[in-house]
Amino acid sequence: MLPLLAVISAMPWWAWVGFFAFITAMLAVDLGVFQREAHAITMREAIAWCVVWGALAMAFGGLVWWWRGGETGQQFLAAYLVELCLSVDNVFVFILIFAFFKVEPRLQHRVLFWGIVGAVITRGAFILVGVGVIARFHWVLYGFGAFLVYTGVKLALPTQDESDVDPGKNFAVRFFRKHFPVSEAFHGKNFFVELNGRRVATLLFLVLIVVETTDVIFALDSLPAVLAITKDGFVALTSNIFAILGLRSLYFALSGVMQLFRFLKVGLAVILVFIGVKMLIEHWFEITTATSLGVIGGVLATSVLMSVLIPQVDPKKLP
Repeated sequence: MLPLLAVISAMPWWAWVGFFAFITAMLAVDLGVFQREAHAITMREAIAWCVVWGALAMAFGGLVWWWRGGETGQQFLAAYLVELCLSVDNVFVFILIFAFFKVEPRLQHRVLFWGIVGAVITRGAFILVGVGVIARFHWVLYGFGAFLVYTGVKLALPTQDESDVDPGKNFAVRFFRKHFPVSEAFHGKNFFVELNGRRVATLLFLVLIVVETTDVIFALDSLPAVLAITKDGFVALTSNIFAILGLRSLYFALSGVMQLFRFLKVGLAVILVFIGVKMLIEHWFEITTATSLGVIGGVLATSVLMSVLIPQVDPKKLP
């Protein structure tokens, strides 16, 4: 517990309170004003929110740069870009989940909103504990590095067909069904309703469970990735949260055009391997934050350009 307290106390209390007060206010405005009535998110609205969250992240990064110096500012930007890449990978999974459960577009934002609130809490706990553990047991970094290299290589290899993925087999869903009554239908935007005199969970709540548990799995990649870039708990946490908060708008902006970014997973795999190697060799050879930022930005830009410039081959047209 002492290393965790040291991580928190490394920054003044007003910095933590101010950041979370701002994030809470933005989420309240989003849910209470712009999403008071459930509706399908348009591409224009999604792109606008992408710009808003991206601008806020860059503004906060500029504030960190001015307040705590260029090195810390670069760490924030590099961590934010990596977490944003990992968030894009989440989009693929969200598409599968919503398609599997046949969730109406007007209800998807509500699920993602509460899913991301849960993700902010779990990621925050993971990162703060992770920074505290590393401060006490430095050798854990090598385990994180090896895990990132393994994850990157695995991500680059061909995987099972996405149609074979069955969110209905999720352990948490099966456990919840066993211990709590569940309606096999949607009831508007409600997560719980009264049916025949008893309170039951709706199908929408099961979708939320799948989204939440999926994010915990993604957090296993996110934690070592961000800690490979910075050991500063405040920078690691704030960059992660900004990337997560932009995930909802990113989903609605990209869900219809994900096929245009088919090389993004390869780019992400390269980035994860690079960060993993950086962790493994840092005792003997230090890779600067500026170099890491250049590699991450370069790989990300290259993967997007390749996706746009290289035409996709239709397997049906092959001889």
